[in-house]
Amino acid sequence: MDDLVRAAMAKWPQVPDCRGWLALDARGDWYMRDEACQRAGAFPNPKGSRVVHDKLLAFIARNYEVDSQGRWFFQNGPQRVYVVLESAPWVLRVQPDGTVRTHTGRAVQVLSAWLDEYGWLYLGTDAGLGLVHSQDMVQAVDRVESGGWCPESVTRAELPARFGFVLEP
Repeated sequence: MDDLVRAAMAKWPQVPDCRGWLALDARGDWYMRDEACQRAGAFPNPKGSRVVHDKLLAFIARNYEVDSQGRWFFQNGPQRVYVVLESAPWVLRVQPDGTVRTHTGRAVQVLSAWLDEYGWLYLGTDAGLGLVHSQDMVQAVDRVESGGWCPESVTRAELPARFGFVLEP
């Protein structure tokens, strides 16, 4: 977490939490969901406005964390902005050298692999559960076929309880 964010939290400790305004989709993209978007329906339909500003994306990435109840959030200065998750807290990118990084750029170690009823591949990592990005399935299949990852079956509905995260805080 940024030092500037920690300082803001200390200066203004009573800022209320924000819910429903920030979402993470299954491709690792962040979406701002204004009031009109929220009234129109639950994430991901409609998604909202995709965040594309490089510095804002970097700021969110540096300040993306989880609380003790498994609710993922972005600490925006003194305000905690809880994140609505489409699938998992992380979207994972399989690198050409076989290493794995989160959508925020963090290197992770793979501990387990899971395949849901829709064919989506999830990896249990030292940072928590992540969905393998759809564009990286060729590299992921190579890892599975070589025996590096041995996916177990899981239903999508049981993922939050099994891995301790909340889809919509």
